[in-house]
Amino acid sequence: MNTINKDLRLQIASIVKASAEGHIPSSYSIVDIIDYLYGKVLKVDAENPKWTERDYFILSKGHGAAALYVVLNKYGFLTNKDLELYGRKEGILGGHPDVTIVPGVEASTGSLGHGFPTAIGTALGLRIKNKLNKVFCLVGDGECHEGTIWESANIAANLKLGNMCVIVDLNGSAAQLMPLDDMVAKWEAFGWQTFEVDGNSQVELERIFKILQLKSVGQPTAIIARTIKGKGVSFIEGHGKWHHKIPNDDEMKLIIQELQ
Repeated sequence: MNTINKDLRLQIASIVKASAEGHIPSSYSIVDIIDYLYGKVLKVDAENPKWTERDYFILSKGHGAAALYVVLNKYGFLTNKDLELYGRKEGILGGHPDVTIVPGVEASTGSLGHGFPTAIGTALGLRIKNKLNKVFCLVGDGECHEGTIWESANIAANLKLGNMCVIVDLNGSAAQLMPLDDMVAKWEAFGWQTFEVDGNSQVELERIFKILQLKSVGQPTAIIARTIKGKGVSFIEGHGKWHHKIPNDDEMKLIIQELQ
């Protein structure tokens, strides 16, 4: 199995089982992308999450929060205790990210189509202030059926927000209900510089981000990341019952067995 982050996937499964919050497959499809961003791309400081020179990452696909939390823990924003209390009233980590209490979270997301407009506004505000910070936002393919996504995409292109990069988690989930558009052609039609990549491959992610240049003024960038929902555990990959399923004890043993 060619999985980049087995350890992060184990953490995701563990905190989901303990909290009964669900969304393992959605988290598995994006965890490699988020880990790559924090490890190789974003300019951030875990000791000072509100550092004014930081780059911004907004998880618009808020139901994949478990993936964000384990990465924030890996890079020092969250403690192991924070993860242990995931989904509990005495902790700070809920099923969706909360900007008011979680270090490193830039927007409260979960209602699909809300995080991306926030990212566009952040990018515009930074440019108005003549700041060089960059803004990255991860959206889901199903989320791309929301009108706010395309209204915001149109604004960003017209205002030439070259400091803005959106990553589309194209894991095929949206195809269950509605036919998928040609996502590359659609973002290009809206005036975005667009790339396509295997979002579960570190080699592919590195190939794209090495050539990526975000400027204060210019074309915004869209990265269409083809991923597998549930990537890394054979019986979770795909759709169906695992979307919000909590693994039982036997299933958890199988998850651990595959990831180890």
